[in-house]
Amino acid sequence: MKKSLLAIALLSSLSTMALANQAGDILVRGGATMVSPDSGKAAILLGGNSDNGMSLSVDDNTQLGLNFVYFFDTNWAVELLAATPFTHDITIHDPKSTLGVDGVKLAEVTQLPPTLSALYYFDTGTAFKPYVGVGINYTIFFDEEFESAPKGLGLSNLELDGSFGYSVQVGADYDLGDNWSVNVSARYIDISTDATFAVGGDNIGKAAVDVDPMVYSVMLGYTF
Repeated sequence: MKKSLLAIALLSSLSTMALANQAGDILVRGGATMVSPDSGKAAILLGGNSDNGMSLSVDDNTQLGLNFVYFFDTNWAVELLAATPFTHDITIHDPKSTLGVDGVKLAEVTQLPPTLSALYYFDTGTAFKPYVGVGINYTIFFDEEFESAPKGLGLSNLELDGSFGYSVQVGADYDLGDNWSVNVSARYIDISTDATFAVGGDNIGKAAVDVDPMVYSVMLGYTF
């Protein structure tokens, strides 16, 4: 009887060890990642004047997300978030008809938000592995391009500055067996950028845009 109980306890311990992350494990994930910017609007300064009532907003976009996680031990890991480039529509709001473009799609911009995070996994002894994370982000904006209608109004030279910021996240892996797992996560990223453009060649428009998105991911992972 004692031998049977010892065997059961040993098997249970081995099963828990098999579920736990190990030092040196590398987890690679891939799946859908959606960037959902802050729904607030950024006021536009036109020629240094903010009384024009104009503002900008940025829409959501979903792309292929990639994730690379390296485990230092059962609890601690470092994660790199990568993705295919996100492309966002920028809409201009012009309720006072300063330029006559209220609700018009102003431009498209493409961005990459690589984020490096430290993760802490909680011990559950089960296939469910929740974690929290904090990290740093650098967002690169490129391919800023006005639509044809705004170009016809003399808008040109759209530029968005790069952005450094912090990130926080919660997430969980669920072990499917044979080194496979499924992951869900939600993170907030602090992204703020200055947008500038020319109106008629010399009148400069400016807007401080707080993108500040929530980033949601559903991914399939494999541990090496």
